Amino acid sequence: MSLYQLTLTRALTIYVAQGLVCAFFIFLAYKILKRDRKRLNIIFSGFYLSGAIGLFINFIYAPLVDVNVVKILNFLTNFGIFYSPIFLVVFNLILLKSEKVITTFKQLAILIGFGVFMFCMILFILIPDMGVIIDDTTGWSPEWSLPFFLYLLIGETLFATVPILYFSFKVYNKFEDMQLKKKWRSFIFGFCALISFMYAIFISNFLAFYDINVRLIMMAIGIILGVAGAYLMFNGVGRQLEK
Repeated sequence: MSLYQLTLTRALTIYVAQGLVCAFFIFLAYKILKRDRKRLNIIFSGFYLSGAIGLFINFIYAPLVDVNVVKILNFLTNFGIFYSPIFLVVFNLILLKSEKVITTFKQLAILIGFGVFMFCMILFILIPDMGVIIDDTTGWSPEWSLPFFLYLLIGETLFATVPILYFSFKVYNKFEDMQLKKKWRSFIFGFCALISFMYAIFISNFLAFYDINVRLIMMAIGIILGVAGAYLMFNGVGRQLEK
């Protein structure tokens, strides 16, 4: 078997669609950190950087066909991408309660606690047919088992999506200035776009779409949701953090 195996569709999906999203995430993180590296900026940029790291690892293993190496790098990809929303949980809590209430210890506790949950994904690698199948039978595209799909779906929803939306609306309701409300709506809409993209990845990997037309449609949707969502969040919050 050849060392490399990469179809045109996968190459377009990974290196064009995801590559564009990855580059944009890095650019936005750079813009935020360029002006100030205070705690709030670092935490917000962590969302973009964690996702970008996950996508970058995906670039590395995409053409490889060594099952063990691919599974490990796929785990790291999943960790980076799906860990990223926890930074928004901490970010929202600080805005809502202040850093005096959400102390450094509490921030680390949340980040580490979710990190442990995400690291436990590795247990699925050790159980055959219970985690991610990615080999020549799947065309080297990840195919998720039902237990793995439910683990990530329920975990992300309970520990990230729901808290982020809840705290975001709490912050929104605290604002009295209409301009601030408008900016914060942009942040919420952006997050909804990105989280929709994330759930689309969940469904795509679980249902294992092999049809080329379906994958191309998913690629187009991914570019739109990824770039638009990242920009709306940055436009709503990131520009203010630059100051």
